Amino acid sequence: MTKILMVCLGNICRSPLAEGILQSKLPEDSFIIDSAGTSNYHIGEKPDKRSIAIARHYGIDIGNQRGRQFTSLDFERFDHIYAMDNSNYRNILALARNDKDKTKVKLILNESLPNENLDVPDPYYGGDSGFDNVFKMLDDACQIIANRLNN
Repeated sequence: MTKILMVCLGNICRSPLAEGILQSKLPEDSFIIDSAGTSNYHIGEKPDKRSIAIARHYGIDIGNQRGRQFTSLDFERFDHIYAMDNSNYRNILALARNDKDKTKVKLILNESLPNENLDVPDPYYGGDSGFDNVFKMLDDACQIIANRLNN
């Protein structure tokens, strides 16, 4: 089983969407996809209602997910760790125990826009259209990840 972790700040907007999108593109008998936040703001909470709604709009159910915090143990549990932005990327790397841990961490948008080191914008304080834009960005990146991992 290949294990993939999606990470943002609070684990209620971007990373739950990325988790659900990638799950929808990969066979569940070969892949485990999870998400976490670098902060402890929303541990145990459902994703933001706007993330749930936009995922549902595209036929994906993320309503059963619950927020959790990223820990250094996640380096042992996961083969690939995708950060939603540069700030969380740095926060994840700060918990890395060695170079092997660091090689697991990537910025997710570098999948669709290689070497541009762009952030998935946090839609939390924006309007509903921000969630649709984030969904589309993550869908593009996750399709590339799924294509590579399915081969």
